[in-house]
Amino acid sequence: MRAPQALACVAVSAALLLSACGGSKKDDGKIKDPGTDVSTSAPAPTTTSAAPSPTAAGVKRPTITFPADFKDVFEGGKTGDPVKDAILADNQGYVTAIDDAVIQGSTHTDALEFYSTGKASTNAVEFVNSFLSQGQSLYGTTRYYNREVTMLSKDQAALLYCGDETNAFPKDRKTGKVDRGTSTEDKSRNYVFYNTDLKKNAQGVWVTDNITSIRGYKKCLPQ
Repeated sequence: MRAPQALACVAVSAALLLSACGGSKKDDGKIKDPGTDVSTSAPAPTTTSAAPSPTAAGVKRPTITFPADFKDVFEGGKTGDPVKDAILADNQGYVTAIDDAVIQGSTHTDALEFYSTGKASTNAVEFVNSFLSQGQSLYGTTRYYNREVTMLSKDQAALLYCGDETNAFPKDRKTGKVDRGTSTEDKSRNYVFYNTDLKKNAQGVWVTDNITSIRGYKKCLPQ
């Protein structure tokens, strides 16, 4: 992504100040086993993000709204398997919850606490704070694709997916100026591979428990 370090080292949008940041992890083009730990200026009109499909009866999910100048786009949300579809839906909730926290300027949002736990929660807070410390919000569009769910047990799953941040940028919260970076930056870093662990909580919600990312991952680059 043509952006400063705060956005260049993240997953969410997908993603998060993780071990793959800083270029220390080299992409070998091999997808790791899912079971391993690869571990605004003036307010604009708001639009509601695509709400995840209900995955647990009777559970009320937080409502997430984005300003008109930002959105997340998710591909492949329907597999035909109701459990996997529920996992994809709740992962969508996790990703949008992080971006929502950045835009709201708070690490204590209902959505962030609803969709994350464990290391994923800690990483999400660090990610949001990296924006807040630089006085930044979000602008543009992030696309998520090649989303693949692997069931590890009836209550645990792994989800691999890619993020395209080509059209997503940090925005100064006070001036509204969008930082589009420089034209010489390595464009491959706009494409991020995510490996996430999810578990079903007592409410029946598939919360994200752990997440790692690799920038410039070959499987996520345009063909």
